[in-house]
Amino acid sequence: MTLNLVQTLSDLVAIPSVNPMGLPAAGPEFFEYRVTDYLEALFKGLGLPYQRQPVEPKRENIIARLDGAVSANEGGELILFEAHQDTVPVTGMTIEPWTPVVRDGRLFGRGSCDIKGGMAAMLAAVARLADERPRGMPTILMACTVNEEHGFTGATALSKLWGQSSSIFPRKPDAAVVAEPTSLNVVVAHKGVVRWRCRTHGRAGHSSQPHLADNAIYKMAPVLAALEHYQREIAPGCGSHPRCGSPTLSVGTISGGLSVNTVPASCTIEIDRRVLPGEDPKAARDHVVGFLNSDSRTHAGVEHEPPLMVALGLSDAHNGPLGDRLLAVARGALGRGEKIGVPFGTDAGVYSAAGVPSVVFGPGSIDQAHTADEWLPLEELEQASEVLYQFGRAKR
Repeated sequence: MTLNLVQTLSDLVAIPSVNPMGLPAAGPEFFEYRVTDYLEALFKGLGLPYQRQPVEPKRENIIARLDGAVSANEGGELILFEAHQDTVPVTGMTIEPWTPVVRDGRLFGRGSCDIKGGMAAMLAAVARLADERPRGMPTILMACTVNEEHGFTGATALSKLWGQSSSIFPRKPDAAVVAEPTSLNVVVAHKGVVRWRCRTHGRAGHSSQPHLADNAIYKMAPVLAALEHYQREIAPGCGSHPRCGSPTLSVGTISGGLSVNTVPASCTIEIDRRVLPGEDPKAARDHVVGFLNSDSRTHAGVEHEPPLMVALGLSDAHNGPLGDRLLAVARGALGRGEKIGVPFGTDAGVYSAAGVPSVVFGPGSIDQAHTADEWLPLEELEQASEVLYQFGRAKR
């Protein structure tokens, strides 16, 4: 069974799979279950055994297995191909998010770049391999996970599956290739993240008598100034990585107050601290909290909630041979490609932490991911699928 790449990507984009990202999920576009159903039908059509793994309500990983020439339990190599099913929300998009449009060599639509394009490339490569069954092919597990955009819980659940005797995994994979937009370069290192809420407390009162109240937003002002100073002056001194640069900190949201004529009793911000490969996210958070606590202007009345998200980075300390292998295939097929590091996080950090050498590869640029007119260059879609096909069929 041959898959048409553009049609497969169009099918995937046309199926909403929005991650609510912690916001209320009111509407049919949320969660990944429709994409999971589509993938189940596709795997049935390919004649591949598959397994659905419940993670949360309406959210299931799905994994198909293409058995290689030599069983993975008898010494054959076991490779994991992985792509996540969810997309970010569509608020503010300037195009119809779920009406895929091909124009000027690009396919437009939410998820086209991040990461349904990479998923389609993997699916088409697996379909070719299933049809041809080349000699020396490893066993390939095609996994499509949930909730990558807001917690990596699908990948975390998947990493526990290969320890279960009843699962589709014959054992722990020897290597993993994770789909993300990398412009067809091979990502061997990326940052992790720790996120948490910080809150200041005051005392509510009428805005006509602010001197009788205690304004929590004003209390947050020096905290914000201190965090801006931390990002500019402190974070760059917290280490560096040759491929990923320095750690960063960003405040992404702020909220407080009930009405303009009420002095606010509380104010809340959300902090995003990107960590280097090998850096402990908990220690990174503690460092920021300690920095704020050391300043008399910012420690009083400031509350730090437990982390909302903790994700390790991807280290290039243990994936060198895998990265070299995939890069050699990419250069042979495309005549270009580099091993690089990136500042964003992926499911690869989860698999690497579980002891599986992992790299990241896919069509498209992160510059187009999550954008108001998200698109994917179709030439890279074809090229990515060819590289993955050749990587999957190569004799080891």
